[in-house]
Amino acid sequence: MIRVLFFGPVADCIGARQIELPYRDGLRWQDVRNELQPRHPEAFALVSIVAVNGERVRDEEGAPLADGAEVVFMSSFSGG
Repeated sequence: MIRVLFFGPVADCIGARQIELPYRDGLRWQDVRNELQPRHPEAFALVSIVAVNGERVRDEEGAPLADGAEVVFMSSFSGG
């Protein structure tokens, strides 16, 4: 399984903080996004930060995910 976490306004739009997706060979974080985005376009319009297993994704060339991986989608935020 792939654990998918959502934070802040992204979670609010989706109506959940976490979901799980079935693992399949060759799955990348972009595939997770592409699977969920059509169901929640308003949430993914807010996404500006993606992390895989606790590390921020810096480019579109992600390695395949391992079974049990965690993918995080969140928007930018600022503190005060």
